[in-house]
Amino acid sequence: MAGRSTGLPTQKQVIELLDGEFARAGYEIEDVTIDTRTSPPRLTVIADGDTPLDLDTVAELSRSASALLDDIDIGVDSYVLEVTSPGVERPLTAEKHFRRAQGRRADVELGDGTTVTGRLGAVSDGALDLVVRDRGSLTVQRIPLADITKAIVQVEFSTPNVRELELAGLAGTEAGT
Repeated sequence: MAGRSTGLPTQKQVIELLDGEFARAGYEIEDVTIDTRTSPPRLTVIADGDTPLDLDTVAELSRSASALLDDIDIGVDSYVLEVTSPGVERPLTAEKHFRRAQGRRADVELGDGTTVTGRLGAVSDGALDLVVRDRGSLTVQRIPLADITKAIVQVEFSTPNVRELELAGLAGTEAGT
């Protein structure tokens, strides 16, 4: 986080400064880290939205964030700004995370200690539809979000099963690729 000796803005100040610009682009700031141990200091803005960040969007958000930060006196001559997405290793903790990961495979740990692996489907009424393979057949399990203690998206190197995507509510899309 920002140290007082550098004069850098706080995490809260960076979020307040950039939030409107990111929201106009369809993204929300999930986190800001300020690392004063590096020279120059590094400001990392982690953003997420219903549309995944692509390189063009990252470049556009970086330019607008840099311009806004340059317009204020942040107390240092130079800094490194990084705009990035949360990445697949981020645990899914909020309904919006599950919604944004629809169509992806995930390991879902339940409160009773069991783990279910499946393709994330729709989220509604506080519950997740999870497409699982059960003895060779595909079924949809409805799991209350309150019962999920941990969920992590898996990295897939193969093309998702078309039927799984259909059951996850993504027929005719390129989700999961």
